[in-house]
Amino acid sequence: MKTLNIIESAYRATIEEQDDTIVWITHALKGAGADVDVLLQGNAVCYAARDQDASGLCFGAKQQTKPPRLADDIVKLVDKGVTVHVVADDLEERGLKRSDLIDGLEPVSRSRLATLLDGYPRVWKW
Repeated sequence: MKTLNIIESAYRATIEEQDDTIVWITHALKGAGADVDVLLQGNAVCYAARDQDASGLCFGAKQQTKPPRLADDIVKLVDKGVTVHVVADDLEERGLKRSDLIDGLEPVSRSRLATLLDGYPRVWKW
């Protein structure tokens, strides 16, 4: 059964771990043979911005030695055959242009979300 993972909360658990937990579980599900796609909306559309660099992140003397590389994680999902939709209105609200984004995304307008969701028998929102 086809599943759509909607990711809206951004940068969850990327301080203790190197990956967003839902992006990670989507990789695992796809690797196990699940038919799964992703919709990035809200602040999570920022995951699609190329050239993110959190390598200077530190807390006092504690340096984050394995910073998140979420755009790379999204590229790997696309390479696995996962369709990654991104809400175009949310990109625009955050000042992101098409040239700022990784390749392989499927933009969708907010007004077309109901139609998109109707195409999935199972929708999980995180």
